[in-house]
Amino acid sequence: MTHYHVFETTLGFAAIAWNDAGVTRFNLPGPKETATNRLAGATLADPPPHIAAIVDRALRYFAGERIDFDAIGLDLSHVEPFRRAIYDALRKVGFGETVTYGELAKRVGANEPQAAQDVGVAMARNPVPLIIPCHRVLAAGGKLGGFSAPGRTETKQKMLALEGVFVGNQPRLL
Repeated sequence: MTHYHVFETTLGFAAIAWNDAGVTRFNLPGPKETATNRLAGATLADPPPHIAAIVDRALRYFAGERIDFDAIGLDLSHVEPFRRAIYDALRKVGFGETVTYGELAKRVGANEPQAAQDVGVAMARNPVPLIIPCHRVLAAGGKLGGFSAPGRTETKQKMLALEGVFVGNQPRLL
């Protein structure tokens, strides 16, 4: 059985879903009415202590604290092996670091011409953004690239800025 919990951050309402095997979904902050998107079949519940600790870490991250999420247990059993490999490689990209789509493809041994696009598709389908830090993936040349979360690229810029990463003409104010 999968459960979920909605919580408010400095950037809006976020949600986390989990089962006995680990975290299954994380919805980045946005409007309250979109917080439960992609959580069909999950049941609203108070988070157990280990999930409450992740919520606390997310709240601290969005408040500007340096937080790493690399040790959080995930249940990605529904994700195909190639995407899991991409996500595993991305989890090694630390706070304040970035990687391009093409470089991430190379890190998982994908050198085909469309490999960077395959990584982009994996980022768009990321079930646990923030925990698998897809906001740290940039387009070639260090350009921002896309972002499918609420707020789109503006949210990506805000998350990168929280980590001290500024892309393009983005002001250094927060």
